[in-house]
Formats: sequence, structure tokens, C-alpha cells
Amino acid sequence: MGAVRAKDAVGTTTVIADSGYRGTGLIIPHRRAPGQTELPAWKEEHNASHRKVRARVERVFARMKTWRILRDWRLRGDGIHHAMLGIARLYNLALSG
Repeated sequence: MGAVRAKDAVGTTTVIADSGYRGTGLIIPHRRAPGQTELPAWKEEHNASHRKVRARVERVFARMKTWRILRDWRLRGDGIHHAMLGIARLYNLALSG
């Protein structure tokens, strides 16, 4: 997904992405500038927070992929979108009850 497409795809939604999305306008970890030995403390704190959020999201994605409908990816069109929303709702329901 190109830089323009990534930002267009999410619209006004806040997206926390990995460093592969540099230049897209999405929230990514801070990097050291050339010649810089370490990041300022506030950037280190931001990166630590970023890692924690991304780890939670990645765990949810891994959990969702245990559902056969997502593991096999045989849905066409926006079917996968609807399947993911349904699974997310069921997962949240299971967590709450």
C-alpha cells in the first residue's frame, strides 16, 4: 500500500503503524537522526508506549486469525471486513461476559 493510499484508506482515524509506513502521516515510532547516538527521553517514552499498543493489537490479530474464516481468507469483496467486525464483536462479548 503506497503512502497516499495508506492515509486515504484510514481517513480521519488515528492509526498506529510500524516504521514501514514512514512518510504516510500515520503514527510511527521515532528514529534517531543520522549521527544521533540516542533519542530524547520523550521520544523514548513515546516509542515505549507505541510498542505496548502495537503489541496488544498484534495479539488481537493473532487471536482473530485462529478463526477459520480469517485463516483461510476465501471471502471476496468486503466479506473479510464484515467477518473481522463480527469476530471482533464476538471476542469483545466473550471478554466482557
